[in-house]
Amino acid sequence: MKISLQRLNDAVHMEAVNESGATLQIDGTEEIGGINAGFRPMQMLLAAAGGCSAIDVVGILKKQRQNPDDLKIEITGDRISVDTYSEFKSIHIHFILTGNLDENKVARAIDLSLNKYCSVSKMLEKTATITSSFEIIS
Repeated sequence: MKISLQRLNDAVHMEAVNESGATLQIDGTEEIGGINAGFRPMQMLLAAAGGCSAIDVVGILKKQRQNPDDLKIEITGDRISVDTYSEFKSIHIHFILTGNLDENKVARAIDLSLNKYCSVSKMLEKTATITSSFEIIS
């Protein structure tokens, strides 16, 4: 796996490019010279946790013959300061699924993702308590 970063201005606005050519804008807050033109690194961690789990949940549900019409995830994180940096203390991932879905199968898919398959969540749980909830919209 390889990611390349290119600085886009004379401050901290950057673009990340993966091996497939997909891009992601990264920037900082105005307080540190950024222009808020991209994700901040800690926001990318939350997005990565949500994206990783979304891929798992959709795959698990399809294996259970559950086909969500739509999936939206809202992720919140609370940080604490540790010496010169901050880390997540808690992360909550809320799944909003649309379709004719079995509630027990959705709960199982989310549990398997967060507690067994999602590499990002498994890394983040070393410093943060990760909780989840879901709702199904028929």
